[in-house]
Amino acid sequence: MIIPVKEIAAMAREKNIDVILDAAHSWGQVDFQIADLGVDFIGFNLHKWIGAPVGIGFLYIRKGRLDAIDRHYGDGSFDPNDIRTRVHTGTANFATILTLPLALKLHETIGTPAKAARLRYLRDRWVAKARALPNIEVLTPDEPGLAAGITSFRVRNKGSREDNNALVVALRDRHKVLTVRRDGVAKGQCIRVSPALYTTEEELDRFVAALAVETSMG
Repeated sequence: MIIPVKEIAAMAREKNIDVILDAAHSWGQVDFQIADLGVDFIGFNLHKWIGAPVGIGFLYIRKGRLDAIDRHYGDGSFDPNDIRTRVHTGTANFATILTLPLALKLHETIGTPAKAARLRYLRDRWVAKARALPNIEVLTPDEPGLAAGITSFRVRNKGSREDNNALVVALRDRHKVLTVRRDGVAKGQCIRVSPALYTTEEELDRFVAALAVETSMG
């Protein structure tokens, strides 16, 4: 679910509380500007929706707030006022880093609004059909502004870790559909579905058909 980061950050600031934001899934999928969030510390992922290889991301610290974060393990490799002292990475994967300009170029060519529209369209296609299945509980709301491309679900009366792992394995091994089990903060175990830009309508329909088969088998 897309959470109201700007509003939460504003409430926190009134209490002199800093917000540290994990923006791994929003960057490249949700259209927003960093300056609009009102958050001083943000971690971003570049392999999810930007399309770079696994293992690359970046840290944002608002100018003037660097002294609020101590140097990582007392890092003395750079000037204390250099942000690189706050994330000591050791030997970097240079091959991965060299792919970033091309990944960013492709992302900018498509554009976040187009990505967001495509992902939301794919999400809505399978969710609308899954909601009609008698044993499926879709956990992510449909309202505009509350969901993007990712949605989680659970099978009624089968909410354990073992139940969800078993369904993930069945979808993968019997139907060649990749999903992942996740721990829900409020309601426990669930399965997350994340269509990619290149996922086709036919593949999503095959997923829903597989879901119907697996959840009707008792």
